[in-house]
Amino acid sequence: MFAVLFLDMDRFKIVNDSLGHLIGDKLLVAFATRLGSVLRKEDVIASLTDCTAARIGGDEFIVLLDGIKHHYDVIYVAERLLSVMAEPYKVDNHTIKITISIGVTTSALPYISPGEIIRDADTAMYRAKAAGKNCFALFDSRMHEEALIRMAMENDLRLAIENDQFFLLYQPIVHLDSGRVDGFEALLRWQHPTKGIVSPLDFIPLAEEIGIIVPIGEWVLREACMELARWRQLPGLDNLFVSVNLSRKQLRCPNLVENIRDILQETNLPSTAVKLEITESAIMEDMDLAVIILSQIRDLGIDLHVDDFGTGYSSLSCLHNFPVSGMKIDRSFINNVVDNPDHIAIVNAVVTLAHNLRLDLIAEGVETLDQMSMLKSMGCDFAQGYFFQQPLSCNQALEYARKHNC
Repeated sequence: MFAVLFLDMDRFKIVNDSLGHLIGDKLLVAFATRLGSVLRKEDVIASLTDCTAARIGGDEFIVLLDGIKHHYDVIYVAERLLSVMAEPYKVDNHTIKITISIGVTTSALPYISPGEIIRDADTAMYRAKAAGKNCFALFDSRMHEEALIRMAMENDLRLAIENDQFFLLYQPIVHLDSGRVDGFEALLRWQHPTKGIVSPLDFIPLAEEIGIIVPIGEWVLREACMELARWRQLPGLDNLFVSVNLSRKQLRCPNLVENIRDILQETNLPSTAVKLEITESAIMEDMDLAVIILSQIRDLGIDLHVDDFGTGYSSLSCLHNFPVSGMKIDRSFINNVVDNPDHIAIVNAVVTLAHNLRLDLIAEGVETLDQMSMLKSMGCDFAQGYFFQQPLSCNQALEYARKHNC
């Protein structure tokens, strides 16, 4: 038996972007040197007749283990590689810690060509990435089927914009004190020609991964602004705002600020009519870049909100270092805000924090009267959720705004 391990360095692009390609190249050399050293040791597996490592491009490596007696041997090697390769690297004056994701396949499967073996090891590696990185995954036939489904969805996603398959729904954002609808969050949906409505949970991560989320995000912002501009021309609705999510990929797009400015000009909307939401994890992925881009967006007069507040690893840092004007409490805290003393304390603390920092606070996922009453008694400013209204079509949202904006 033999086994093939497909190795990919996790977040290597961040090293290149933050420290430069020269440091990235030196890290690759250090990584390759360590990989060869680990595999040359005699005690890796006694039964191995040969062990070969190769860099196939970028930050991807392949390891061929020949003479495997049992699949546990492969697991041992994979776990050892995960452990040893994750030890910090000293590159010039930088200490860099980087992990790997590993996909594994073996000759136990009926392969016809080397290309098929590498393909399946690569597929398993992406499964390891999806599982959280810094781990390995063993290939099975289901992965191949899922890879084919994924490839089909990728192709369908690329056609969805030009074929007008995306549409927006709007969920009201309610001012708790007055009960007025002050704005709406624009929510993306995909009407697939054969599969019907595809959940954003199924296609947004893929769109992020393949980069198509950038044109999709631009379409969402333009569409939402065009609709809002129409609403604001009607009596009593001239103060409505729309809230749109900004993806991590968009934040890295060099034309983002220019595109936002162009859309505002095209739709003749004031910047105060648009609020952009971005998650903590997206901000923290590249803090230096985020400070620059978010400050430029804020200079346009657009309010920035931290989405899913409380689920990231540096919430207070986001509020302190970035030009945000509001935050949204994640629905996971709202679910148990009535019955769970810990969640009550957390939400109460967040409300106090927001008020002290002069930030707007929106509670997501409000589904019951008790939740709404509790949030209102705490002094939460805004809320959205099924208690008020499920997401609405454009025309339904307009009628809802007319009824609840008096």
